[in-house]
Amino acid sequence: MRTWQNVPSRLPTRSRQWRTDRAPLRVIAALAGGLLGAPALAEEAPPPTISVTGEASVSVPPDLALIDAGVSTEAKTAREASEANNAAMGKVLLALKGAGIEEKDFQTSRLSLQPQYAPNRSGPNAVTGYRATNRVTIKLHDVTKVAGTIDLVTGAGANELGGIGFMVSSASKLLDEAREQAVADARRKAEIYAKAASVTLGAPVSISEENPPGPGPYRKMAAGMAAAAAPVATGEETLRVMVSVSWAIKPQGQ
Repeated sequence: MRTWQNVPSRLPTRSRQWRTDRAPLRVIAALAGGLLGAPALAEEAPPPTISVTGEASVSVPPDLALIDAGVSTEAKTAREASEANNAAMGKVLLALKGAGIEEKDFQTSRLSLQPQYAPNRSGPNAVTGYRATNRVTIKLHDVTKVAGTIDLVTGAGANELGGIGFMVSSASKLLDEAREQAVADARRKAEIYAKAASVTLGAPVSISEENPPGPGPYRKMAAGMAAAAAPVATGEETLRVMVSVSWAIKPQGQ
């Protein structure tokens, strides 16, 4: 028969066994807590640099010209205005073809038909007629023909001249040359700063082009109804490139 003296003798054993079984869990929890609480590794500081802007430009005469010309007609009805406008523009297009300008080099840029009103103080403005407008953009691969083409279209019936634009067809190639010169200009400036700061210039860390150029430089000149064979000065187009370059630096002797 068991006595109560035997029970206490077993309790300490079971209690020690419970603590022993769970000791590894406490160690794991402590390790996990230490890992979670450890500070994150510090990020490496960026290397010291010198940042400069390089510039370059190339000036060349334009070899493309764009002429904006059109026909505007007025009539009592919309149909009459449209028919008269179509007939007048047809003569202009025929004149362009007859001058040897290919159809791919001229295209319609604007069509409009608008009512014309007479002021009426006592009520709504009254429609007095309609104005039809048809504009065409003409591309010339010979800029010396600008004045002659203006004379041609105005003689054929064009009564509006929006402007003259000049372009450089080989702009991409010329801009690439300017980019090389701009980077060389940036290196020249960086070397001056490096010498003044008693450091050695390293490799470029970043290069970015500021205000990237568009598909092709375009300069538009406003123009009214020019006189026949009016002189047109084409001048030169200036293509510019700006680049920002950051160069790594290190102490001299390293």
